[in-house]
Amino acid sequence: MCSFRPYSCPYAGSECSVTGDIPYLVNHLRDDHKVDMHSGCTFNHRYVKSNPREVENATWMLTVFHCFGQYFCLHFEAFQLGMAPVYMAFLRFMGDENEARNYSYSLEVGANGRKMVWEGTPRSVRDSHRKVRDSHDGLLIQRNMALFFSGGDRKELKLRITGRIWKET
Repeated sequence: MCSFRPYSCPYAGSECSVTGDIPYLVNHLRDDHKVDMHSGCTFNHRYVKSNPREVENATWMLTVFHCFGQYFCLHFEAFQLGMAPVYMAFLRFMGDENEARNYSYSLEVGANGRKMVWEGTPRSVRDSHRKVRDSHDGLLIQRNMALFFSGGDRKELKLRITGRIWKET
């Protein structure tokens, strides 16, 4: 429980055993996992899958944001919630829980005159990806709504998720 212990790699989809401080992990994510790195506090991401019925327990590429001199990880994945297939997006702060409370974020998805918005405090990377996902602490989208937001013939997943990170005063 020491607050100076190293952080675990936040990359989801593989069991990565790398640990270290935040600058080391940022370099590791960029160099070894080839994650997308962005600067800025707003984002607009598209998640596309030609056959949305083939994505049970799928994890899309992690995106790392550098904002307010800190790093944040954006996760997006598909999994089963009971018998229902769902998609989930959430943000984790690369630092401790106490520091994470200094920030808030929003995620929004929508189309065809409807939208869903999630607003919250990012969880720390000290909380595992699975722990955050299993607590449903993020934007949770049922498959039928995801397909509705994708437009067209409901045979392709095409979600545009926008977001914003801000510092609490």
